[in-house]
Amino acid sequence: MANESQPGTAQNRWKPVQVYAMAGVCLLLGLLLGYLFRDSGSRATATQSATAQPVSLAPASASGRAHPTATLDQMQQMADRQAAPLRAKLRRDPRNAALLNQLGTLYRAAHQFKQAADYYQKALQIAPNNVAARTDMASCLYYEGDVDGALNQLQQSLQYDPKDANSLFNLGMIRWRGKNDANGAVAAWEQLLQSNPTLAEARQAEVKRLISQAKQPAGGN
Repeated sequence: MANESQPGTAQNRWKPVQVYAMAGVCLLLGLLLGYLFRDSGSRATATQSATAQPVSLAPASASGRAHPTATLDQMQQMADRQAAPLRAKLRRDPRNAALLNQLGTLYRAAHQFKQAADYYQKALQIAPNNVAARTDMASCLYYEGDVDGALNQLQQSLQYDPKDANSLFNLGMIRWRGKNDANGAVAAWEQLLQSNPTLAEARQAEVKRLISQAKQPAGGN
């Protein structure tokens, strides 16, 4: 996981053969940028529940299996098709934060991170205390290469919920891999453990492993 967590370049620079490799990296970075703690460590609020669940955008072959050579353009087209009814609803209800979050999630799943971030930003203008959406936006900014923007969003998340495990975990990872700030990463992760004492044992172990690795010379690299 740690070696894959360098800041992402703009998605239109990826070669088609890299798309599914990147999909695997994004799953690994789910430990980094979004979901490792959401089901048990985070203290979800009513506004957070409006964030949509991830959607599958892998194109299917005649057999129904995901095709291994999908390009980002194809994923964009599929996202656009799935987004069409949501956009229609949004035209009738432009201040619907839940719809905006759904669109953000849809485009994030398609690796269209800039579009996803734009939707999350609009949602947050309506419901700024949605910590889950702000964490998702931070991940999109990070994949776009905007490390400072991602860190800023996470810091804002922690103003609303200082104990949010996802925000603290991601803050540590981005400080470590985006800023080469091992001490800052360790501080965030130690705060995570201290403020979430009921965290599942396996997840505590993962955070402790990363703390140990970050404390090694040159951040364990």
